Amino acid sequence: MRARGLVLSTLFLLSVPLVAQQRGGAPAAPPMTMTVAGFPDGGAIPVKYSQAAPGVAAGEGLSPAITWTNVPAGTQSFVLNMHDMDVARNKTTDDQAHWIVWNIPATATGLPEGVPKGAQLADGAYQLSATGQMYRGPGAPATGPQHHYMFEVFALDIKLDVTPSSGNDAAFESRANVMKAMQGHILGKAVYGGLFKRPQ
Repeated sequence: MRARGLVLSTLFLLSVPLVAQQRGGAPAAPPMTMTVAGFPDGGAIPVKYSQAAPGVAAGEGLSPAITWTNVPAGTQSFVLNMHDMDVARNKTTDDQAHWIVWNIPATATGLPEGVPKGAQLADGAYQLSATGQMYRGPGAPATGPQHHYMFEVFALDIKLDVTPSSGNDAAFESRANVMKAMQGHILGKAVYGGLFKRPQ
């Protein structure tokens, strides 16, 4: 009796994936992936992609080339959010806005190195950072620990009806508006991280 119970249990366990596969239909699509050129995921960000600043060891302020793959079906636009996870802005959960780019066309497979300044890119996407209408490179001071910079790309099923805010907090207000408008429309997400502090 016990042996029969074990056989039945084993048959049940073996049949579960088969039933799940039949119910689910086609196999799940591979997850969205992202690559940032010049450094491995979790590695050190090259100085040339850091902030250009007078009087300190700094880079060229170039944005790195970014690519993404395995875009979900039905994608209508992309949002890119780069932020410094180690900055608590104004004693809140808000961190540093290094680059928010939204309404990137669904046909895009990435962003090139050295995206030019300007509120709106040639493809119609908007961009902002705490520095202005541009990419803001990493700039953690040489005297402190390395900071964690995260690049996130979201695939959305809509194009966002969000225009850039103006004023001193434009990047933070715009980012908040973009994040709010995205809710319920995210089809996929990919993340890539890097570490940086200025050279001595």
